[in-house]
Amino acid sequence: MPNTVERFSNRVENYVKYRPGYPPEVLKLFRNEMNLQESSVVADIGSGTGISARIFLENGNEVVGVEPNEPMRRAAEEFLRDFPNFKSVDGTAENTNLPDNSVDFVIAAQAFHWFDKAKTRAEFARVLRAGGFVALVWNERQLDSNEFLRDYEELLKKFGTDYEKVRHDNIDKEILKDFFQSDFLSKTYLNVQTLDFEGLKGRVLSSSYMPSETDSRFEPMIIELQRLFEKYAESGKIQILYNTNIFYTRL
Repeated sequence: MPNTVERFSNRVENYVKYRPGYPPEVLKLFRNEMNLQESSVVADIGSGTGISARIFLENGNEVVGVEPNEPMRRAAEEFLRDFPNFKSVDGTAENTNLPDNSVDFVIAAQAFHWFDKAKTRAEFARVLRAGGFVALVWNERQLDSNEFLRDYEELLKKFGTDYEKVRHDNIDKEILKDFFQSDFLSKTYLNVQTLDFEGLKGRVLSSSYMPSETDSRFEPMIIELQRLFEKYAESGKIQILYNTNIFYTRL
């Protein structure tokens, strides 16, 4: 099994195209509850292909994307090439390669479950300026809101490798409180992704725990996915529903 740095290397194209973004309420929360200003500097840790960095860049912020996986880092640099305020850094959550007291916000989107929690907290405290915020953000797919989502979940369980181990719902309030070492606030917003079959297929293949094209289980998985799509699609589209969760506090 690939290590946590390299496991997405063969998923980059699908990740860029088919991973969901974040609803506009997320940026409003940062502005209203965490006093995000256009002048604020944001460190996006585990920035991947740049999906989470983009919303802050569009707000006018300087964003430093810290990403250890070279293919994903290069994809972010291409995806965000029109934003001169984006800086790409080769680093990890535990060793960001950022200067002391250099950023106003540290965010981690879809990445927290890969981090060494104790080392990461110390590193975040080092790079944050006084009064800075840490915000953990992720899209958590709804598992049983409708028949499609229930059957889709069963497909992921059937064909996934370490799916059960890497789910975001494995992160509970005790883990978060231990990480923050203080009280924290949270918000949840609905996020909807509407996909045709190619989009649904790409969404599945963007996940590191699903079989790739070279796996013997790939073809059976795609056949079953096609059946699932044909059963539930309306006007050639299917919707995946997510809860976008944000956990935040001053560190």
